[in-house]
Amino acid sequence: MVDHIVIPVDGSEESKRAATRGLELATVVDATVDVVHVVEQKSIRLATSADEQKRLRERGESVLEEIAEIAADLGQPVRTELTDGKPGEQICEYAARRDATMIVIGRQGLTGLGKRLLGGVTEYVLHRSEIPVLVVPHGDGATTKATDYSRLLVPTDGSENAEAATNPAVTIAQYCGGAVHALNVVDIQNAGGMFSAGGLETEFIERLEAEGRDAVDAVASEIAETAPDVNVETDVVRTTALDGAAAGISEYVADHGIDLVVMGSHGRSNLERRVLGSVTSTLLRTIDVPILVVARPG
Repeated sequence: MVDHIVIPVDGSEESKRAATRGLELATVVDATVDVVHVVEQKSIRLATSADEQKRLRERGESVLEEIAEIAADLGQPVRTELTDGKPGEQICEYAARRDATMIVIGRQGLTGLGKRLLGGVTEYVLHRSEIPVLVVPHGDGATTKATDYSRLLVPTDGSENAEAATNPAVTIAQYCGGAVHALNVVDIQNAGGMFSAGGLETEFIERLEAEGRDAVDAVASEIAETAPDVNVETDVVRTTALDGAAAGISEYVADHGIDLVVMGSHGRSNLERRVLGSVTSTLLRTIDVPILVVARPG
């Protein structure tokens, strides 16, 4: 259920792009929206006068007003909130306090536009949020309006974390009239480890592919039972790339014109760790398509 979206904004172009996608999604799923700007505690502390602190807050109000204008153009009511403190902490606490069901955030903020790494605030929110986080990059793949998400990809390895992504993907697909692609990537490098250089037994690879088929079929079966009106496509592919499953997913995204990736925050090897799984983390840094990261219910 996506009925209350929180959108943090910082005035950057990437933040504005993310806010626009979040507002568009809200119009489709009929969600309420809170837009929040956090004046950094460090900036307030470094301000040399009350006037400087006032200007910081005035700038924050200006950032919120800009997003409110975009919302008005889309016919989407919003609630704006100006607060101060550590941005990551404030965003997570605010979303929890407001019983939000999704956070929409840019991949990088004002200090990270020139880097290929996630912004520090985005990293914090991804690590700490208990609700789905939609991460929107500032790239060509993020130009598709959220109202037009027609091809959604759910990568799955059969784990509970991967399964957690199915329901959010179906919800968005139903509202947008889209299809869900369920994908399993057989990572030959990871499967063989240091021994893969000598080649893996055909039977071993076939067994991995059979397990992958079971994983995508489980997603398809769940969707057929809960949302028979949603079209589902399944695929199992191999990759020998050093980036492993992330490379296979990235290639699939490009080849099939995927608009949105919906995936669990961890894979099989990371179920008990409160960090991003390596595949999810790599994709967040490298593909220019929005990714909805869904944590497994605790």
